[in-house]
Amino acid sequence: MDETTEQRPPAASFSYSNWVSNVKKSTKEAYESKPHSHWILLTLSCTSMLTAFPASSLLSRLYFSNGGQSKWIISWVAVAGWPITCLILLPLYIFRKIKPTPLNAKLLLSYTLLGFLSAADNLMYAYAYAYLPASTSSLLASSSLAFSALFGYLIVKNPMNASVINSIVIITGAMAIIALDSSSDRYDYVTNRQYFAGFFWDIMGSALHGLIFALSELVFVKLLGRRFFHVALEQQVMVSLVAFAFTTLGMVLSRDFQGMAREAKSFEGGESRYVQVLVWSAVTFQLGVLGATAVLFLASTVMAGVLNAVRVPITSIAAVILMHDPMSGFKILSLILTFWGFSSYIYGSSSPTPSTQAASSSS
Repeated sequence: MDETTEQRPPAASFSYSNWVSNVKKSTKEAYESKPHSHWILLTLSCTSMLTAFPASSLLSRLYFSNGGQSKWIISWVAVAGWPITCLILLPLYIFRKIKPTPLNAKLLLSYTLLGFLSAADNLMYAYAYAYLPASTSSLLASSSLAFSALFGYLIVKNPMNASVINSIVIITGAMAIIALDSSSDRYDYVTNRQYFAGFFWDIMGSALHGLIFALSELVFVKLLGRRFFHVALEQQVMVSLVAFAFTTLGMVLSRDFQGMAREAKSFEGGESRYVQVLVWSAVTFQLGVLGATAVLFLASTVMAGVLNAVRVPITSIAAVILMHDPMSGFKILSLILTFWGFSSYIYGSSSPTPSTQAASSSS
């Protein structure tokens, strides 16, 4: 009995100071394990995500507030910038003499599915931008972090602990607060039905975004393998190209290509401003996606998901300052809860799993 008692491992106890020191140690080891060029490229990629995505969201909202009407046009613009990634990919083929990854049936089916889902996702978000303030739509979009964690657990088998579950509950609560405060930030020309339609499609788009994130990781790791950066770029080009094809088909069937000239004439600021809004929307969205792809390859899915969520408060604050979005007490409370949910998610993602703790204790 005594021998059995002595062999029993001590009960695990949480210490914040130990956690901080472990994070510092692991961060230092990670930094020293990579060359400086890696961290420079990662910094540029993170900056691209945190600036280009908010800019794209604000421009999408500007399109609707200045007289734009078509959800298909703003969805089409989101993927029309796919050749930008090609401009980065082609020099890798030419100067490094890299051969493109051969397509097979599984890859082609995966790209088609992800492209279709991306096109649907962009269309859902277009409805949110049409009826909701940019700050509100971005706060609702933060629920994509919860859906990414959920689908990552179900599809990719990513670990999920109490802190990650806590973040999902907190972010869900933050979304409920926004729903209760719908009267404070609804535009006068938007009906209650349109407002809640925007609310619904924003949540659905966030859920679909989380599913796309998990499926992209599955394709990237299982089918392509996390081998080279050009492989990640190829995946992004193919998915965006398929999404562009589906969205173009929607534009043709809805006859929105013919309606662009009419929209440009009635657009507030004139035709030149109309073109600028659409062009910069395409450029900024594609730069954001390119940055997210680089972060996914250089760091991890967790970091890409966290940065994708951190851009939410940046967009909200920028919308209040630049577009004079209303910021009620309920929305501020929702923003605080969202920060809390992000922090809980980051802590849960960086905490060692029981298997890791067992391995470290045995060593």
